[in-house]
Amino acid sequence: MSSLMTDFLRQAGGTAVVDGGLATELERHGADLNDPLWSAKCLLSSPHLIREVHLDYLENGADIIITASYQATIQGFKAKGYSNEQSEALLRKSVEIAREARDVYYKRCTLCSSGDEADGRILKKRQILVAASVGSYGAYLADGSEYSGKYGDSVTLEVLKNFHRRRVQILADSGPDLIAFETVPNMIEAQAYVELLEEEDIKIPAWFSFNSKDGINVVSGDSLMACGSIAESCKKVVAVGINCTPPRFIHGLILSLKKVTTKPIIIYPNSGESYDANRKEWVQNTGVSDADFVSYVNKWCELGASLVGGCCRTTPATIRAIYRTLSSNVISQAN
Repeated sequence: MSSLMTDFLRQAGGTAVVDGGLATELERHGADLNDPLWSAKCLLSSPHLIREVHLDYLENGADIIITASYQATIQGFKAKGYSNEQSEALLRKSVEIAREARDVYYKRCTLCSSGDEADGRILKKRQILVAASVGSYGAYLADGSEYSGKYGDSVTLEVLKNFHRRRVQILADSGPDLIAFETVPNMIEAQAYVELLEEEDIKIPAWFSFNSKDGINVVSGDSLMACGSIAESCKKVVAVGINCTPPRFIHGLILSLKKVTTKPIIIYPNSGESYDANRKEWVQNTGVSDADFVSYVNKWCELGASLVGGCCRTTPATIRAIYRTLSSNVISQAN
């Protein structure tokens, strides 16, 4: 399992680029996401927009695209009146759309004779991975609790495993290269994922990325090092890291993770803007510019991050800037 990531990173020159924010890009393309299903709503209403956003990221240098299934749960779809079969089909569709985008991108690369950049697009044949996103239990609740990790005493390890079980099986069987357990807010959910991967004998590898709002612990207050150790203990986990966290906290979080894991470190922070869960909107002008975001990237890679991208409110332009930074690093190391 670990060979997938080792080989992939070796082919990518040691560091690889993850895509950026999905929901805000879908909105920019005209999608209305005012819904508990959030970006997963587009699996129903406008799959072509999801494919378009995946393609945008590939044409701006992303080596890994993450499916639109973060908020897609069987329980969430059924609450909207969909049958079990329809709900499962929508999960499969999220992976199919990402795979289609990769196929379209490869066709464009083959048709492009002018080398890496054409009309400002990066058309470079390379290994591209599709990561099937699994959002936390808190993301399904759509009440902001993935940003607190406080689920209450009734949400036990067994409750969490049963909540995620069928969804993880379906996503794993739909043909992605790996599963991305994202925005993991506490230790109990990390433990649930590790046990599920083993119990269900999931055949593809996974990454775990945690979120933090203080630069020390994960959002629930659990120790990041304890969470990282849980991920480290599982052979099926091939990368561990941080997402949806302000860039200014990443430096310290990488240092903490390095104390407990030998696996590749994946970092895809948000733009640093604050989200108002009550008003369900981003607080304007609280984030960092793409230039500032990218100025952090070299430091993160020096500290040991090998997969870098963006989360909420980052755009294809952010990803292009990361791609350029990492490419210039590879060139300077070669000289």
